[in-house]
Amino acid sequence: MEVICVLMLVWSTLASNALPPVIRIGAIFTEDQKDSSVELAFKYAVYKINKDRVLLSNTTLVYDIQYVPRDDSFRTSKKVCRQMEFGVQAIFGPSDPILGAHIQSICEALDVPHLEARIDFEPLSKDLSINLHPSQEHMNKAFKDLMTFLNWTKVAIIYEEDYGLFKLQELVKAPAAAKTEMYIRQAGPTSYRQVLKEVRQKEIYKLIVDTNPRNIQKFFRAILQLQMNDYRYHYMFTTFDLETFDLEDFKYNSVNITAFRIVDVDDPQVKESLEVMEKFQPIGHAILNKSGIIQAEPALMFDSVYVFAKGLAAMGSIKPMNLSCDVEKPWDDGSSLYNYLGDVDDLRGLTGNIEFNGGKRSNFKLDLLKLKKEEIRKVGQWTPSGGVNITDPNAFYESHAPNITLVVMTREERPYVMVKDEKNLTGNARYEGFCIDLLKWIAGQVGFQYTIRLVPDHMYGVYDPDTKEWNGIVRELMEKRADLAVASMTINYARESVIDFTKPFMNLGIGILFKVPTSQPTRLFSFMNPLAVEIWLYVLAAYMLVSFTLFVMARFSPYEWNNPHPCHQESDIVENQFSVSNSFWFITGTFLRQGSGLNPKATSTRIVGGIWWFFTLIIISSYTANLAAFLTVERMITPIESAQDLADQTDIAYGTLEGGSTMTFFRDSKIGIYQKMWRFMESRKPSVFVKTYEEGVQRVLEGNYAFLMESTMLDYAVQRDCNLTQIGGLLDSKGYGIATPKGSPWRDKISLAILELQEKGVIQILYDKWWKNTGDVCNRDDKSKESKANALGVENIGGVFVVLLCGLALAILVAILEFCWNSKKNAQTDRQSLCSEMAEELRFAVRCHGSRQRPALRRSCTRCSPATTYVPAALDLPHINGPMNLMEIQFIPESSQHAQRKA
Repeated sequence: MEVICVLMLVWSTLASNALPPVIRIGAIFTEDQKDSSVELAFKYAVYKINKDRVLLSNTTLVYDIQYVPRDDSFRTSKKVCRQMEFGVQAIFGPSDPILGAHIQSICEALDVPHLEARIDFEPLSKDLSINLHPSQEHMNKAFKDLMTFLNWTKVAIIYEEDYGLFKLQELVKAPAAAKTEMYIRQAGPTSYRQVLKEVRQKEIYKLIVDTNPRNIQKFFRAILQLQMNDYRYHYMFTTFDLETFDLEDFKYNSVNITAFRIVDVDDPQVKESLEVMEKFQPIGHAILNKSGIIQAEPALMFDSVYVFAKGLAAMGSIKPMNLSCDVEKPWDDGSSLYNYLGDVDDLRGLTGNIEFNGGKRSNFKLDLLKLKKEEIRKVGQWTPSGGVNITDPNAFYESHAPNITLVVMTREERPYVMVKDEKNLTGNARYEGFCIDLLKWIAGQVGFQYTIRLVPDHMYGVYDPDTKEWNGIVRELMEKRADLAVASMTINYARESVIDFTKPFMNLGIGILFKVPTSQPTRLFSFMNPLAVEIWLYVLAAYMLVSFTLFVMARFSPYEWNNPHPCHQESDIVENQFSVSNSFWFITGTFLRQGSGLNPKATSTRIVGGIWWFFTLIIISSYTANLAAFLTVERMITPIESAQDLADQTDIAYGTLEGGSTMTFFRDSKIGIYQKMWRFMESRKPSVFVKTYEEGVQRVLEGNYAFLMESTMLDYAVQRDCNLTQIGGLLDSKGYGIATPKGSPWRDKISLAILELQEKGVIQILYDKWWKNTGDVCNRDDKSKESKANALGVENIGGVFVVLLCGLALAILVAILEFCWNSKKNAQTDRQSLCSEMAEELRFAVRCHGSRQRPALRRSCTRCSPATTYVPAALDLPHINGPMNLMEIQFIPESSQHAQRKA
């Protein structure tokens, strides 16, 4: 008995933790969906889950399907409430957004999971709702990413259903680019033609189409009737079922048709599932529309049933309950089941990986399809995290386009576009130049024919603030009178705002063209050029100062006063070798690196001499080093060296090409120096602007004019005329590009061709052909172009003057010390005061008669014996008759007292 009780307890426990053998689910379809592929896919999914027994091994799903009129929310609510009374554990459908919102509110009140496969306009998550369709927020982001990739700047949005505008409102509010122009119209089967005609009149070639799939063939017919099916038009459809439509009429006229799909039929697992589904008769062909391709809505419905089964199996146990809309008592297990459904992962269905975030689809993938080469092909994919990824780059930039003739606008400008002199030539053969050769290469790469036309007003294009209109090539492109513009056309902000440019095929900047300065004439005294004029003046002043200082120091210093007859002790005369003339002669001799026969003896005068020798060493060395450069290098007189020099003067006029980007650069610049230059150019009379580059070059050659032009044209002119040169560096950096009208499909194709030509070196070859290898290049000698020697200024050798002044100051200080020391010694010898001795010496030193002699103190002769004095025969010797014998020289005893100064 106890064993039986235990078995019954175990059985009841297992029964309470297991799923019931039958689970009822409800489905709501509109009446027009009866026996449709969506309903059949739902039934097939329930059948396959019950048959395979992989997810629900001991449970069978039983469905209850109800059909309701579209837009009848009252009857729909009644039928849903009836299903609740029969104890359904989940509600599937419907696809109608209005009915779906009512059913969602009932399920939310009773805690019954609601599984949907429709577009939900609500950006926020809703309780008890599991939606397998990608949210509209994600879809709008996918459309924006693709528009950005395709560079759509002018777009028409055509929607059919009343709620279509709600679907695309985020796309309209935040276009892919701030400059994107949107044209929005609602259209139905009866108004397709009229709306498309309006789009064509507005010259809009990019369209986003959100129509009912049942009416899409009528939309295709309207496109054909209006002949809006050539290469210029690009249609992006919001439907996932583009592959299921008949596009036979669009396969041979190069029209661009793109769309996303959510079912990757190329996936092996999906392909196997569809093959099994197709073999299931009699409903297999009906689900796949007899084409082998399943539509998005049936696929989403199929996957939603598997999501329910997966979540139910993960929950493990459930207690079904009959509910009532009147009582509104929630189902106890409803919230738990909803959580398990939201946590479903690692499930791959017909629509790819299935994951949810807040009940909304996440981490999914959309394939990008395009009508290409007579069939629809996958050319890329989009994911919420990675955006657009184009796997087939040639899809949108095909290298073999159909035979199309484009109108190419250009402007005659050497060496870019030139008209040949031969009169028998017609058509494109009349033109030659760098841009013409580049156009040939690009046309061969991209695949189109072209007709070249010259712009009527001979202008590149500039905006007139007064008339608020463009001129030149820009206007021709804006008014669609040309498909391309191939010329030396600069890419700038103003032009880019109204037309499109390709990648630049040439980089450049603004340079200053000026006439080569004339050589400085040879002068007789050109040897003085190595030193600046002020240096020569400073040297002259230093010469005078040092000479006078040497003279004064020699007179102050007692060691420069010497007895002219050293051994004649009674001599009252001492002399100084540095008179005024001798002082200047000593300084002159040493300055010219020659001897003078005079040698300073006192320390102070030797300091003066030594510091002067150092001074002359630096001066002469600097002069010699710079003299060679001045005598061998041809020096040019250049009045300007940069844009700053131009702006700071008014004698030399300067201007730009009228109506070009260089003129716009100075007009719109915010830099002070360029604003100053623009004011000068604008107010200068006569006008400094020229009509052509040739006119500007001619004005430069005439003199007193600088031409501000683009560096490529400047290089071309300089290499062909040795009288021209470039002044300074480039004022800015920009590029030449090929211009197209806004939103042109040729822009990106040509950009890729330009990049390929640059990588292959073709553009460099063309540049060398027209700039360097034309045979008329000027062969100038550039060896000394940048080797000009400059005169040495104070900042170069001014230090030597400082050293000279310091040396002179030191010499003066030493002379004062010598004077004081000698005066003290003499005062002790003469037994008189120091002050009187210094006064006596000072009175003699400051005498201005310039005498070299003064009374001297008697000194003992250091060359003779201490007790004798050498007396020359010519002085005090007695007369001797006959020849004098040197051995008979007498020696006279030296007196002990000092010699007296001469009065």
